[in-house]
Amino acid sequence: MSTPTAPGLPPLSEPTAWHTISLTVNGEPVTAQVESRLLLSDFLRTRLGLTGTHTGCEHGVCGACTVLLDDAPVRTCLTLAVQAAGTELRTVEGLTQDGRPLTPVQRAFHEQHGMQCGFCTPGYVMTCTALTERAGRPDDDTVADELSGHLCRCTGYQNIRAAVRQALDERYGQQEETS
Repeated sequence: MSTPTAPGLPPLSEPTAWHTISLTVNGEPVTAQVESRLLLSDFLRTRLGLTGTHTGCEHGVCGACTVLLDDAPVRTCLTLAVQAAGTELRTVEGLTQDGRPLTPVQRAFHEQHGMQCGFCTPGYVMTCTALTERAGRPDDDTVADELSGHLCRCTGYQNIRAAVRQALDERYGQQEETS
């Protein structure tokens, strides 16, 4: 019995290791054959060419690989591609397309210089996008908790926090400064 294989990939030892998944990525339907063990980060980057999803630590610590899966931030380095079957997934590439203006979150990161090398930026932008899409403004503790799942080695976080505050202020209105 021959083992099914995807083009350009080595055969696997068991035929049940391949699965057909269907999901929506950045508004487009996607159907693909994937191995049981294929990480969502690898699926996005190598199969779909969506390289804005960065892989850093590959342990879920740095947050660079964060995308929105059914509008919730998830680490693609800890998620298998088969787990995304039947979901709606958004990557940083899906935020602004076809020459449209930057989203409020992207604009805030630009205006507040919330990036330096840019490696961590896609993950931060996706988490901040989820924060701004909630039904009500998240409190400061929730924002701090959400951002604590990301690491940046360049900025010292001050400009990132300013960018998040600007995006939240634009979405929900100005919030009084707390000390």
